[in-house]
Amino acid sequence: MIPFIWGCKKNNYPGGEISPFIALYDIRTMYKGQDLVLTEENMFGSRQLAVVVVSDHSGSNLPAGLLVVQDKRRLEKLRGISIPLGAAAGSFVPGDSLLINVAGKTLTRKEGILQIANITEGDITRVATHVEIPLNKVTTSQMLANPGDYESTLSAIVKGGFDPLPSPKDVMSGDKTLNDGFGNITLHTEAGAKFSGDSVPVLANYYGIVFNKLIGDSLAPQFRIRTGADKVTLSSVIEIPPVVIAGFISDVKGTDANNEYIQLLATQDINFAETPFAVVTTNNANASTPTGFPTNGWAAGDIRTYKFNLTSGRASKGTFFYVGAGSKLINGDNSTSIATSNWIRSFNYSTTAGDGFGTKTTNLLANSGNAFGIAVFDHSNVTVNSKPVDVIFTATGGSLFTAGPPAKGYKIANTDWYDVKNPITLADQPYYRQGTNTLNLAYNTADVGYFIMLGGVYNTELGRWTTARAQNNVTLTKTSTLVEIEGTGATTVK
Repeated sequence: MIPFIWGCKKNNYPGGEISPFIALYDIRTMYKGQDLVLTEENMFGSRQLAVVVVSDHSGSNLPAGLLVVQDKRRLEKLRGISIPLGAAAGSFVPGDSLLINVAGKTLTRKEGILQIANITEGDITRVATHVEIPLNKVTTSQMLANPGDYESTLSAIVKGGFDPLPSPKDVMSGDKTLNDGFGNITLHTEAGAKFSGDSVPVLANYYGIVFNKLIGDSLAPQFRIRTGADKVTLSSVIEIPPVVIAGFISDVKGTDANNEYIQLLATQDINFAETPFAVVTTNNANASTPTGFPTNGWAAGDIRTYKFNLTSGRASKGTFFYVGAGSKLINGDNSTSIATSNWIRSFNYSTTAGDGFGTKTTNLLANSGNAFGIAVFDHSNVTVNSKPVDVIFTATGGSLFTAGPPAKGYKIANTDWYDVKNPITLADQPYYRQGTNTLNLAYNTADVGYFIMLGGVYNTELGRWTTARAQNNVTLTKTSTLVEIEGTGATTVK
């Protein structure tokens, strides 16, 4: 790596040296909508780029003749640029480290893509090969919000699926709407690409380059993978959780005993008498027993985990139902009754032990600052080996996971927040706090009466979250009504 010293004139900073290299971050900020000839003067005394190649023309899917390079030399901000080089662009491969003379060349935007024109092969020196390119995981929402920041950079879109869902005969060729749970972006595959006839996976990681198209005065990002190897299939089967967690109240106004509850959403019609479920909570306060890492996971019992068996009642697809407090009040004692809602399982957990395990407790969902979690199981006999169909955690404190051996922790499900396999490396990570499974909700100020509405949109036809859940704190009062926790912003099913 060539060291970067941000150059300044010697008469201003005695002893300073002007670096010959300018960062792409600075190059891109120089473009103001008009062609600009780059000079040593407007580049603050610099005249070269020190960059790494990310383009790969072997798959025949990138804009013809464009050499695509990136760097991270300024403020640790990754930026890229495209260079029209004709057929010579194909002679450079990902991981080539280049020095490029850009003084006297023209910064321009053509067909929506910011480029440095008039560069020849003679302006380029290859100084190294096989340079490692760190993976840059980016959400579609980030690309859509700041298309210029990601243009001409190598990015990874993880857990990408399509709308509409591909049929077994569909192939990659053409424009397809790619969704990663955060937004939609166009995935473009040239008809002549070597992988254009590949089948379309249900769920995959996509490693590619953002190219912008100019629509009016706005930039519209388009994502292109380079070769067939840039598409890594994660699943060819749709797995739809029958129940998802939609919200909960963990700290009502006043006493929490017999007042906390969990809101769930059915993604299909369920008769719990025919197909029993279970909801398990975990409280990881330092004094919660058994202490230490959870050897038996969600089945730890005592005051560490608490179980509700769902063995009667019905829930229709797309409707909410509730588990928890026997009081059935919206925000603690003397608040609005929501007893007319669909309560599948409720009793006074402060005086009654859980169904199968869990000691009676005044705090079903902790207020200690350490982590608490909620998990839904599609069976009622929960053991150390049970895997939930949905799960969510608040905070990170306490003894939650150890790699061991043996590994101990709380098993997670494939959700909008968690992955049983690392979506980048594909390594196994079946527990919360293992690998990339680090997302969590935040605690709220105590004794206010926040209902945590998770929101999000689950599409049962696509078998995935098309809008990921997020923490929305709804401040309830003693006179709040059901519409405040089931209205706009609540999780929905399509």
